[in-house]
Amino acid sequence: MRKIVYSVAMSLDGFIAGPAGEYDWIMMDPEIDFGALFARFDACLMGRVSYEASVAQGHGAGMPGMKAIVVSTTLRAADHPGVEIIGGDLGPALDRLRAEPGKDIWLFGGGRLFRSVLDLGQVDAVDVAVIPVLLGRGIPFLPERSARAALRLKNHRVYSQTGIVLLEYETVR
Repeated sequence: MRKIVYSVAMSLDGFIAGPAGEYDWIMMDPEIDFGALFARFDACLMGRVSYEASVAQGHGAGMPGMKAIVVSTTLRAADHPGVEIIGGDLGPALDRLRAEPGKDIWLFGGGRLFRSVLDLGQVDAVDVAVIPVLLGRGIPFLPERSARAALRLKNHRVYSQTGIVLLEYETVR
């Protein structure tokens, strides 16, 4: 069964984007192997806001070489060819995606979508690159939720040139 992995950059004070959705504070480290990171996934699951921001910035739908899957109750599939739109009940749609053959699914951007998928018990791993910057405000890594989620550390790495800390967790069920 495919895993759903929330892989995201986060400021040290817990934001995945600035107040206007900006991510210019995310620094690139030459030691990070983005090819290996992207090779793990063949599908990119995102919310409508992340999808529209990606398209507006000229990046297209999701990541190159990955199937784009957008969770939205307002987008129409006919208006977005090549993109799978999940507009109904998220749980059964995720069950179907996880059962399909393929690589892991990248839960990309969107703290609210992360919370929804986590609430359904469908997040298998959380990989966070902590960027050494304090934003003060912005889009939170995880909007408020009522339940705890236990995580187990699988791996960690410190990139000394930039101070980025990569933390890789699996969810405990």
